[in-house]
Amino acid sequence: MGRKYRQPGYQSTDEEAGREKKQPRARKAREGPRSPQMPGFQELMRCAMCGNIISTSLEITVESQCPQCQGDLWSCKHCQHFDTGARLECTQPITKRIMTKDLRNDCEFFDPRTSVERETSSPGNGHSSNPTPRTPKDARSAFDDLFR
Repeated sequence: MGRKYRQPGYQSTDEEAGREKKQPRARKAREGPRSPQMPGFQELMRCAMCGNIISTSLEITVESQCPQCQGDLWSCKHCQHFDTGARLECTQPITKRIMTKDLRNDCEFFDPRTSVERETSSPGNGHSSNPTPRTPKDARSAFDDLFR
């Protein structure tokens, strides 16, 4: 008795299996595992008012201000010792409370708050073939160029 459907399966005989047997694919020889393309990390400081990235190489003095919003950088909000849950909102032993946390003060314990973040932009090596679009019109033309 023959099969109703002519598909190879577990009831195939050896001669049917030999005819329909496919050659195995040749694998590419690779030397070692593939290295992951992980983004790097960078240490940076952000303005507590506007979120602008401030260079860590910049020396912060009492007169320093954010280049974007002109907020004072020598303030409690930009200090690594600032903690809203601590006594007088500072982890250091200060003697009197500083009422305005976003204005310039003369605290001797000031240490700029930096964070380590993933590098999301490509490094500025100048080898980019397609620069980042600056205006919506540039973005639209870059999108249209994909389908030409």
